[in-house]
Amino acid sequence: MSDAPAQENWKTPRTILIFLILPLLVGSTFAFIIPRPQIGIIRLNDAIYFESADALIQQIEHAREDTQIRAVLLVLNTPGGTVVDTEAVYLELIRLRARKPVVVYVQGMAASGGYYLSAAANEIYSGPSSVIGNVGVIVTLPEAPFIVEDIVTTGPYKMTGTGRDTTLREIDVIKQGFYQAVVLGRGDRLKLDVEGLLSGRTWLASEALQHGLIDGLGSLSEALDHTARLAKIQHYDTVELQDLSDNPLSSAVGFFTETAEGIITPLPNKAGIFLLYIPPSARRLP
Repeated sequence: MSDAPAQENWKTPRTILIFLILPLLVGSTFAFIIPRPQIGIIRLNDAIYFESADALIQQIEHAREDTQIRAVLLVLNTPGGTVVDTEAVYLELIRLRARKPVVVYVQGMAASGGYYLSAAANEIYSGPSSVIGNVGVIVTLPEAPFIVEDIVTTGPYKMTGTGRDTTLREIDVIKQGFYQAVVLGRGDRLKLDVEGLLSGRTWLASEALQHGLIDGLGSLSEALDHTARLAKIQHYDTVELQDLSDNPLSSAVGFFTETAEGIITPLPNKAGIFLLYIPPSARRLP
């Protein structure tokens, strides 16, 4: 009989409230102590050249080594850029993908070198009206061998570095490498044959989806949901990796040609070989 009051005390409203609140307090404490997983966001709203590639690679390396970052969403709006810098970023993305899921979201354009980078991702999503594709290479041919008075060279290509025939062979090798990167990245999802893919065409994202160049249409937040699904996480934070870079992305002023009136054109300011989309309107530029 003496134990009855003690047993009744366990049923008091105060005791019941303690038992209800205690798990919440414990859960909140663990949530505070244990950080939530993160999805790293890398943005490229620029051409791909030395400065922008360097900033991207820094962010990719950070994402690869940071154990709190469980996946990466690469948000692209780029016409492409130089061959060397595009390939450098692509190879780093492949290393990242070996450890963590990588998803691309096209927010405007992923053309030429931009699509080359996209091919490194596990999945590609896009806004409905974004521009996708332009697989191929563009080159400014070197001058033919020439003689300059009072300058003696030890070989016919010392002044130009290479010949036109050699350059044409080089761009074919680069084109085939681009093609293989797309085939490797897209696999059975790709619905275009070799001729169709290498035609250099651009497609609206809705058409690109039919050709298997991308995996779906939607918003940036939906792309984040797909990234979280691949990483097998539900409750996560996002981190803008550009804020952690020592070399924030610039405005590509040093890459594109600028007119005397200060207008930035879509044309590169140096001769070379490029994975770059140049719109038809550029043909009317002086």
